[in-house]
Amino acid sequence: MKVSIVTISYNQASFLEQAILSVLEQDHPDIEYIVVDPGSTDGSRDIIERYRGGISRIIFEPDKGASDGLNKGFAQATGEIFFFLNSDDLLLPGAVSRAAAYFAARPQTDILMGHTFIIDAQGRTVRRAYTDKFDARLFAYSGGIICQQGVFFRANLFASVGGFNPDNSIAWDAELFHELMLKARHPLYVDDFLGAFRVYGDSITGSNRMQEKYRAYERVRFARIMGRSWRTTDWLFWLLYRLQKHLRNPRALLERLRRGSISAS
Repeated sequence: MKVSIVTISYNQASFLEQAILSVLEQDHPDIEYIVVDPGSTDGSRDIIERYRGGISRIIFEPDKGASDGLNKGFAQATGEIFFFLNSDDLLLPGAVSRAAAYFAARPQTDILMGHTFIIDAQGRTVRRAYTDKFDARLFAYSGGIICQQGVFFRANLFASVGGFNPDNSIAWDAELFHELMLKARHPLYVDDFLGAFRVYGDSITGSNRMQEKYRAYERVRFARIMGRSWRTTDWLFWLLYRLQKHLRNPRALLERLRRGSISAS
């Protein structure tokens, strides 16, 4: 089972080598690795060239942002299973072989969702993040998360939604996963940690600098799922769905109470 992995890289030299090695050191025998860099100027391209021998394809050309770069990468992918890794995140050892085994054991599976560790700038694990089981209304009210670093999906499912939305510059991964889940017929949730999400001062999550844009995206997502615009009375439902999230995923609640929110990690 060929697994195609795409990494988008843009001026992340501090972490890029670790991300690349987390893919190249996987023990799965059939990995197609594609790295996309639209024009880094911080030495990232030198790092990519250093590992050219282990990378299947390198795309050095301008793009319109992360979602466009990912679409370019997956347009050249030939695997049956897709996964994408940001240049400051990590795949955990053996993650790809375990993911492939899950798909092989349940051939109808079209998307696989696991959990992720949250790590800091030095790579130290600071907490855990748990993927919530998808429920459209729950996610419309921001009552669930999907851990991107723990998600693998079939190529044909990705094609069925048209890939990433190139106009989404803040939550391209969240939008893709919501579209995939609305289309998916056989999702599989596994109680397995497959990746590591790095949160640090300069990252989007760590800095909270995109909160206003993300809130705007949440309203777009709400309208997409619910078929109407947000109303003032929806705040009550938001509170109720947040409570439901915690009741459905008590491990995530305990982690938040013990170690704070992911953005504060």
